[in-house]
Amino acid sequence: MSITIRHATVADGQAVYELVNTYARQGLMLPRSQSAVYQAIRDFIVAENHGQIVGCGALHITWDDLGEVRSLAVANGQRGRGLGRQIVETLLHEARQLGLPRVFALTYQHQFFLKLGFQPIEKDTLPQKIWADCVDCVKFPGCDEEAMIISLEGI
Repeated sequence: MSITIRHATVADGQAVYELVNTYARQGLMLPRSQSAVYQAIRDFIVAENHGQIVGCGALHITWDDLGEVRSLAVANGQRGRGLGRQIVETLLHEARQLGLPRVFALTYQHQFFLKLGFQPIEKDTLPQKIWADCVDCVKFPGCDEEAMIISLEGI
């Protein structure tokens, strides 16, 4: 398997859109419009296998001390090979380089994030997220995703 983890380019936008929305149609993550994907394309990391995008994830800066892992997806047939872990570790490395002390995720994949060192927290401890994004979500205020956070200080 020849997987490359790299920053997304505009040419990857359609593949990222399709990958994320495959999981959104299953109710496993929130959908992203094509416009939203292209507007955030510089936030995305992709996993590429022989020219095909087989995974993606984004690091969104929420505040001066907080980032968010968003839109983490790995293609069917590629799951269980460590791609999700590699994508998140790359995003956390970038967060450290940017000087972010904490990164969170809203997720249905609690165990996956626990294995990476994230810990559960209450959503109301993330007011920047709630008022910037959640308030416009179709699931607000009844969000069923779990909030998880990792401290990058001292790591």
